[in-house]
Amino acid sequence: MTAADVVELESGAAFFDDADGLRACLTEPVPRIPPWFGYDARGSELFEQITELPTYYLTRVEWELLRRHGDDIAGQLGCSRVAELGSGSAKKTRLLLEACARRRRTTYLPVDVSREMLEHSADRFDTIPGLTVTGLWGRYEAGLDRLRDDGGPPLAVLFLGANIGNTTAAEREALLARIAATLRPGDAFLVSADLIKPAPVFETCYNDPPGHTAFADFRLNHLGHLARRFGGQVDLADFMPVAHYDTRAEVVEGRLWARSDQRVALPGLDLDLEVPRGDGINVGFSAKFDPDRFCADVAVHGPRLQAQWVDPEHRYGIFLFRR
Repeated sequence: MTAADVVELESGAAFFDDADGLRACLTEPVPRIPPWFGYDARGSELFEQITELPTYYLTRVEWELLRRHGDDIAGQLGCSRVAELGSGSAKKTRLLLEACARRRRTTYLPVDVSREMLEHSADRFDTIPGLTVTGLWGRYEAGLDRLRDDGGPPLAVLFLGANIGNTTAAEREALLARIAATLRPGDAFLVSADLIKPAPVFETCYNDPPGHTAFADFRLNHLGHLARRFGGQVDLADFMPVAHYDTRAEVVEGRLWARSDQRVALPGLDLDLEVPRGDGINVGFSAKFDPDRFCADVAVHGPRLQAQWVDPEHRYGIFLFRR
């Protein structure tokens, strides 16, 4: 993918400079750094390292589902345009795109906040006959607006990597409504979700195993990126990154816990971020789902469940909805 094949949806990566949105997040009862701040060039590289950790099962289980069922999924999608929200490196998506392109000429429209990932991932698709790629650089909402306004042939919206869980409940409800509004009759929505399991499984998965630092570095990069962008200075060693699973909320929450009282001046936001010793900054949600409740939540917005693929241990599922 060349620079000309990447469409800039938000001028100058405006999503990183959304001061009003940032202040709102940073002044919540538990200060929260929006998830896209984790996905600058450095953060995207660190997340790729996370997917290779021996304890991080999500990528491997999803890969196996796509390897085993990719032909069936591609056949049921039946769309010549395939958009993917939060595409990242799109390594595992290749399995599905190859199956789609064998059936029909296919246009792939990855949506991501990392321009570097959009450009670098293109190398993965050069050898797929019948596939063309146009990257959409921006947040999910901007990508969906573009897809809705473009019209064109039948569309499948992909939301893989269990990314649907990386939102608050209110954000997830709004995003599902926006996805449904983007789909026209006959369009498809393919989404993966991590299913509810005992807390120790999640806390092992979402924290670094001995000898690794990818999760810690990824979480700290949220704060480092924020400080760099808005003229602040912070000693990242003053924060301890840890993930915990809240069994009542069914959410894994990643936090940066302050080792001592912290005050991070952010002059570009006209804001001082104060975190008392023992308090934390939220740097990521990962909601977990009961499959029946999840499918019902999607169906509220209009799309109806057409098919589902769940691994034999019922850890993870891929769900296909049709408008």
